[in-house]
Amino acid sequence: MNKDLLEHIKQLSSSNLKEVIAIRRHIHQHPELSFEEHKTSAFIQSKLTEFGIPFKTGFVKTGIVALIEGKNPSKKVIALRADMDALPIIEENDVSYKSQNEGVMHACGHDVHSSSLLGVVKILNELKSEFEGTIKLIFQPGEEKLPGGASLMINEGVLENPAPQAIVGQHVFPDLPYGKVGFRGGMYMASCDEIYVTVKGKGGHAALPHKFVDTVLISCQIINSLQQIVSRKARPDIPCVLSFGKINSTGGATNIIPDEVKIEGTFRTMNEEWRNEAHTLMVQMAEDIAKSMGGTCEFDIQRGYPFLKNDVKTTEISKSSAQEYLGKENVIDLDLRMTGEDFAYYTQHIPGCFYRLGTGESSGLHTSTFNVNEQSLEIGMGLMSWIAINQLKAQ
Repeated sequence: MNKDLLEHIKQLSSSNLKEVIAIRRHIHQHPELSFEEHKTSAFIQSKLTEFGIPFKTGFVKTGIVALIEGKNPSKKVIALRADMDALPIIEENDVSYKSQNEGVMHACGHDVHSSSLLGVVKILNELKSEFEGTIKLIFQPGEEKLPGGASLMINEGVLENPAPQAIVGQHVFPDLPYGKVGFRGGMYMASCDEIYVTVKGKGGHAALPHKFVDTVLISCQIINSLQQIVSRKARPDIPCVLSFGKINSTGGATNIIPDEVKIEGTFRTMNEEWRNEAHTLMVQMAEDIAKSMGGTCEFDIQRGYPFLKNDVKTTEISKSSAQEYLGKENVIDLDLRMTGEDFAYYTQHIPGCFYRLGTGESSGLHTSTFNVNEQSLEIGMGLMSWIAINQLKAQ
């Protein structure tokens, strides 16, 4: 371990903190939804230009790829990724940098990811004579919306010219106190599919059930019965979740049964063979139930992000770097998560490490009062810089 270099990175992180907080607040104040990050992208491009960093844009319209070349730039390439999009949430925080775009909010911390990566840019550009190889910096749109900006950027060549040997990403984590980070090698996050169901029947007066086909009752039966696929068909060793978050009808009332009911949900697991089998079982069961009760069912599964599997070696290098940077007591082992992340697409192509940055207690991700301890940005940019240098050095 080069202690002088580590301390230099810490010093640069500290001196850049004020500027990076200002960058984060600007991005937070002007959030944009998935694949609409035009002003966010323009702002990041302006900062890269200010820092003297060469970059290319136009990936999936708003995506940006920058390069920092050290000595012997072709020796090895490591990619670092940050996402840029926000969520359709009305912010309720009472802060000076509150969202100015009504109904849109950085409630998942992507403002922290992007500003941290710009901090990494400043640090590594100043230290490029201290390492061999190239750092590829990916500012990615559309993480929150299918088919995921990662998959689209990959299709447009983000992992080529130059081709990285590994990729690293970080994500804010309100469950971890400020000053701590978390890692998990191997399987970490679930695949994530969206389910859209339309149940059709014959509506009518609720007091005359013998004269119609009850779409509400059919829908309830389908929702209840589909849980058997998780509880009775899935192997005990395969994590699996099936949840329905929305059921709606047009024309229904206390005394009116509607002609049609729509249901929306999500299916998540960590095994591709079971994922495919479960899709078939769900469609068949729902259609059979509807038919047996006199109705019909259109069952549409939109295949989402794959499971996220962290490469063991890449994760060990990152975790060891974090222990050097923060001390072993501040680096924890993460549990499996049934949430999804489109960073998973990168890990299907090259070795990757997706880790968690403790941001202090807050309401949960995707809530209207989510916020972070902004001191965590100092660790966010510094640790990622140290990890990147160590990934370049690894054989």
